[in-house]
Amino acid sequence: MINEEKQTIDLVKKATAAVVSITISKTVAQAKEMAYGQMLHPSFLPDFPADALPQADDEDQKIKIGGGSGFIVDSNGIILTNKHVVLDPQAEYTITTSDDTEYTAKVLTRDPVNDIAILKIKAKNLPTLKMSSSSIQPGQTVLAIGNALGLFSNTVSKGIVSGLARKISAAMGGGGQGQDLGPDNEEHGLSGQEEAIPQVEELRGVIQTDVAINQGNSGGPLLNLDGEVVGINTAVIYGAQNIGFAIPIQWAKNDLADLQKFGRIIRPYIGLRYIMLNKDMQKRYKLPVDYGALVTPGHLPGGHAVIKNSPAEKAGLKENDIILTLNQEKLDEKNDLQDKIQLLKAGEEVELNYLRQDKQKQTKLLLEERK
Repeated sequence: MINEEKQTIDLVKKATAAVVSITISKTVAQAKEMAYGQMLHPSFLPDFPADALPQADDEDQKIKIGGGSGFIVDSNGIILTNKHVVLDPQAEYTITTSDDTEYTAKVLTRDPVNDIAILKIKAKNLPTLKMSSSSIQPGQTVLAIGNALGLFSNTVSKGIVSGLARKISAAMGGGGQGQDLGPDNEEHGLSGQEEAIPQVEELRGVIQTDVAINQGNSGGPLLNLDGEVVGINTAVIYGAQNIGFAIPIQWAKNDLADLQKFGRIIRPYIGLRYIMLNKDMQKRYKLPVDYGALVTPGHLPGGHAVIKNSPAEKAGLKENDIILTLNQEKLDEKNDLQDKIQLLKAGEEVELNYLRQDKQKQTKLLLEERK
């Protein structure tokens, strides 16, 4: 047996002990509401055939409506998963460990920006996975472990890191269903905290991998050959061959640090919507510049470019302004406004240079905590 094969087998034996399955349950009455909602929003809700549901006199009965994966990072029962796996506050979440023990899980927090959630179960001396502190590189070998299709627990797949710092638009599952996601097909950046498109998020800076990731794998670990977690498996592109995505583990480490220090996840908030400009957009719309963030509601019908009472409004920003720099750093497609904001902290003051009707202006903006 070659060294890498033995290393992989030993890694899997150790790691699977800390990988868990997550079952999502609701009452029959709640599931029927979802089935009705599916007729209105078929893109977002799971399929519930009416004849598959128990009869009306069993409406308080709990039934499984979805599932996902997670992994233990603290021996006292702290578990990481995707936010979209535990999105529904009305659902109940059951954790099943590798030895088939079941626990009722409490959702401690959901990241307001990234597809990350932190759960807690009442248990001690649990096996854990170590979160990597090392950078990863394209071509690096990685493994995914998870509850594939909600049927096959501790399914292992192997591949490589295909790319870094990808951006995709994610169609989140409705009613707590953990649906994996689709490709980036939106032009707008989202930096507000209200009036977002229902169940749709933009994920930036994610890891691309060719590791097989199926529905149910969401929330499971992406591991390097040292058995350390480098990412949280979160998305696939349907119809493509071996294109999956994972949330960098450093983001989850930051969330855990916030939870421990503040009791919640703290994210900076600016309160506007925008699209990043390029040469094609400059030509198409006859704009004065080919870089910067154009303040606009984008594709949102009836939406607002600048959120009421937000830091952006307080700083005097308006629709159709073009934000050129943040703290003297030029904004373009490779330096997205939201990416730069997320590197800062709530309470920090930033300096913005922007264009308004071809006149360059400057303002200072105080970042607030995103709720």
